[in-house]
Amino acid sequence: MTRHAETTPAGGGAGRLRHLLLRRHPSWVHVLIVLLCAAVGFALAVQVRQTQEDTYATMRQDDIVRLLDELSVRNRELTEEGLELRRELGELESGSSSRAAAQEAAAQQARVQGILAGALPVTGPGVELVVHDPSGAVSAPTFVTVLEELRNAGAEAIELNDQRITASSWLGTRPGGLVVSGVDISAPYVWHAIGDPQTLAVALDIPGGALSSIRGAGAAAEVTQHEELTITSVRSLSEPEWATPAPVEDR
Repeated sequence: MTRHAETTPAGGGAGRLRHLLLRRHPSWVHVLIVLLCAAVGFALAVQVRQTQEDTYATMRQDDIVRLLDELSVRNRELTEEGLELRRELGELESGSSSRAAAQEAAAQQARVQGILAGALPVTGPGVELVVHDPSGAVSAPTFVTVLEELRNAGAEAIELNDQRITASSWLGTRPGGLVVSGVDISAPYVWHAIGDPQTLAVALDIPGGALSSIRGAGAAAEVTQHEELTITSVRSLSEPEWATPAPVEDR
């Protein structure tokens, strides 16, 4: 019988051991390599930390004091920068609020002027005065009395037969009717006035007042109070020909 001799790896016993480990138990070798790598990494980390600690430990006292001073100066500079940024932010917010307040005030003023000038439709409580004058007995001076009574009683917007009455309006008499700022109107005459309804109604009906004048001329009139009236007629504002704003003097 022929025997075959097993081949022995070079290196004697140690080589044979490595050969057996690699051939029979390769997982042990992998574990051993991982452990060795972990140990080396830990040693490097400890060495780096120790090096940093040694750096501060070997610094002179003057160097440490100088480093602390630099850190304190930088911290103070950052604090001042933060305060400056907060101050600028406050100014921006205050400026935005001031501009918004100014814009709101300007818009409110424009609304007020638009109402008083008759350039805007308005709504609110008020009275309705209807004058029936089939014989044409009511003249313009009588309606001027009505207008004065309404204004004196605090009417903020007035309308006569869909014609907005403002400070520049005028009333005239024509055959068979009246004229409002160049527009012919006829009976029945319907007044709308926005203001306190009770105050306006009382002002029109005072003895010897507007209603007395209308009825004395032979016409009939009735006043109705309303919680809400709407005046849709408006006047177009014309550019002033002679008047200009006066300069504001500094005080």
